[in-house]
Amino acid sequence: MTAAATAASRPAILVTGADLADEAVRTLDGYGLVYAGARPTESELLALVRQHDPVALIVRYGRISAAIIEAARSLRVISKHGSGIDTIDTAAAAARGIAVKAAAGANAAAVAEHAIALLLACAKSIVPLDARMHAGHWDKATHKSIELAGRTLGLVGLGAIGRRVAAVAHAMEMRVIGHDPYAQDLPAWIEPVDLPRLWAEADAISLHCPLTDANRDLINAATLAQCRDGLLLVNTARGGLVHEADLLAALRNGKVAYAALDSFQQEPPSMPHPFQGQPGLLLSPHIGGVTQDAYVKMGVGAARNVLQALQAF
Repeated sequence: MTAAATAASRPAILVTGADLADEAVRTLDGYGLVYAGARPTESELLALVRQHDPVALIVRYGRISAAIIEAARSLRVISKHGSGIDTIDTAAAAARGIAVKAAAGANAAAVAEHAIALLLACAKSIVPLDARMHAGHWDKATHKSIELAGRTLGLVGLGAIGRRVAAVAHAMEMRVIGHDPYAQDLPAWIEPVDLPRLWAEADAISLHCPLTDANRDLINAATLAQCRDGLLLVNTARGGLVHEADLLAALRNGKVAYAALDSFQQEPPSMPHPFQGQPGLLLSPHIGGVTQDAYVKMGVGAARNVLQALQAF
């Protein structure tokens, strides 16, 4: 469906992506949906909001800048197709009284599963061993993997995703420590700690917090220096949490044994990129929350948030 397909008689909702799940489309029956395409630029989004004057944005891709918010005269709500709202200028939205909503928890199972998969892939050297086998090698006599049972997993962020990761790690007989100043009613198997303790005690660290100005570059040379040698690091949250050059240096000097990243400071990363070909570094293209089930849950969650916000006016 293209922007031209929007019915002029219905209030417009601009989707900053190429599609929505059918279940989400049905939820928004009565509104005209405008699709911006798979990778909309700021200029393209500006043109669409000026043309269609949407009452709502459903944000899949692209940044929602102050200029876009200002240009959308009838805008009442910005609804994220997912949980992270760092791509939305929330201050500009608040200045106009525009609600900003997230489909919290909709992709929690998918992201948690991906984080565990990356952690296991690091500990068990899945990717390099697979490559060696395909090249005709048999490394049984020389390779030693890492056993996670009995080791300490440090979680930064204890929301829906972090708690799911904690539950799986606990089932694998890992000790689980975590830091989240907003978390309440934690299960008994998560020990709350401050960040200095987490850096000092964790054998593996997994990031599950939103990106803010306060925690940008949280993983950097200084924090990595406080960590145990041979650290395993997983980031399925936001790329801005990790100072990429400092992580690369830590991988090269052995401070970090393995790292697995599903998000990056720039997406997609510019190519060629220093991460390419780096031993001990697993990369995936920010697809932790991209499953068919999560696609439906995020779409329906975003649509319901739109309706709830619009009904409040």
